[in-house]
Amino acid sequence: MNGVQILLIIGAGIAVSALAHRRGVQPGLVVVTLAAAASFLPGMPRLELESELILAIVVPPLLYSASRAAPVTAFGRNLRAILNLGVLLVVLTAGALGLLSSWLLPGIGLAAAFVLGSVLAPPDTITTVSHGAEIGLPRRVTAILTGESLVNDATALTLFSIAVAAVGGEHASWGSGIRDFAYNAAVGVAVGGVLAVATLWVRKRLGNSTLETSLVLLVPFTAFLMAEELHASGILAVVTAAFAISANTSFDPRHQYPGAYRTRLQEDAFWPVVDFLLETFVFAYIGLQLRFVVEDLRADDEVDLTRTFVAAGVLLVAAIMLRIVGVYVTFGRWQLSWLMYRKRVEAHPEITEHLAAAREAAEERDRRRGRNRRRTLPLGPPTARETLVVGWTGMRGILTLAAAAAIPETTAGGEPFPGRDAIQVIALVVTLGTLLIQGTTIRRAVTLLGLDVRAEREEAEAMRRRGEEIVAAAASGTTDADFDRQRTRLGESLATGDIDEDTARALIAEVDLRQAAQHTVAEKMP
Repeated sequence: MNGVQILLIIGAGIAVSALAHRRGVQPGLVVVTLAAAASFLPGMPRLELESELILAIVVPPLLYSASRAAPVTAFGRNLRAILNLGVLLVVLTAGALGLLSSWLLPGIGLAAAFVLGSVLAPPDTITTVSHGAEIGLPRRVTAILTGESLVNDATALTLFSIAVAAVGGEHASWGSGIRDFAYNAAVGVAVGGVLAVATLWVRKRLGNSTLETSLVLLVPFTAFLMAEELHASGILAVVTAAFAISANTSFDPRHQYPGAYRTRLQEDAFWPVVDFLLETFVFAYIGLQLRFVVEDLRADDEVDLTRTFVAAGVLLVAAIMLRIVGVYVTFGRWQLSWLMYRKRVEAHPEITEHLAAAREAAEERDRRRGRNRRRTLPLGPPTARETLVVGWTGMRGILTLAAAAAIPETTAGGEPFPGRDAIQVIALVVTLGTLLIQGTTIRRAVTLLGLDVRAEREEAEAMRRRGEEIVAAAASGTTDADFDRQRTRLGESLATGDIDEDTARALIAEVDLRQAAQHTVAEKMP
């Protein structure tokens, strides 16, 4: 692949995405569809890219960008739902789709079938979340889908790496696979945490927003590569580093320093551009491979082309149904246990009194330690309507396409990777199918369900007014010290539960903008 081709792909992607936005259509759907059609044009060259580069270059920055804006407190309050969807359901989906693939395509072998299962398992829920406000998603659903998008990517790619190694004869037993999964997760989190501490220490000593943003741009790649060198989960390392760096630079006064506001503003403008360019490129790249992988399939004696497309259709339906059934079983079991717990509490009021006393004791311990905060309990299960919405957000997207493109051409033993072309075709068909079936109907589904978010919006407006009062009470001047006091007070209010994280982030961004504007005016004055 040469530079001219890359520039043409990105330039065309910008034009197509602009048109898609005006029409209210998913840009990724339009880009990948047009690219797939363009691959059949006479004289269209095959674009080549090293498979290892796909995951190493594309996925880390996309995951970092999504993680840095994710609300950590909402993640904690919805932890059970997020882990059920992002870990348990992904593992079960990968296993079920892998077994089904081995039956539909026996020629590729069981190990390669599980590679396909891990590629198709993770839904791209972050795409839905990015349009959550205009669609009318409840904040709880948005929080669950955001957290799931981060966890399920890490889970699926960890399964993917184990399955790819198994094709070459490694990790042949379930026991070794489970041990590898635990090792990947633990070491990946540790690498991300260590890198975050080092980045925060270096960042405040650079004293230049351009250098600081450049440093942060290196973090996702460094975290990913460091973890991969240790044979751990690079994705979990990236997510952990992003969480830690974002939360500390936004809310912790110990990590506030002169000029930090410039860096935050610069990053807020920088990361969406990176997201768009990388997503556009991957959607276009995988679409432009369609004609060539179909031709390779025709020439492959072990995999039949017609059988592959039939398998793709069956797996598309299976992926959608497994998501819906899995969400209902997961949340339904939770709702049943929640109802049983509520009945038990109603029958034994002393349980409520005991829990209240324990909570007050914990808050008293926090006060003695100088941490004046309100302890929030984990939320109960989503409602039936919220469950249906979450079940319908099973669109496959950028990770499925990137993982399919990242499958190596040969195994560790030098043999051609079995079923590689079939896996890429199926990944493309399933992604396009879910985007067409679910991506274009999710807005209508939310409307038909009648999800009323007016109370949530009123609560958010009240929370914002409370935050604005906190900012006004902290300082009314326009010096750097005044702006620092406002941010510090917002961070303290978040810690005590007076405002939520979304409100704190929005108001801190406004304080940063006012501070930048003040400095711009001062610099222009004679």
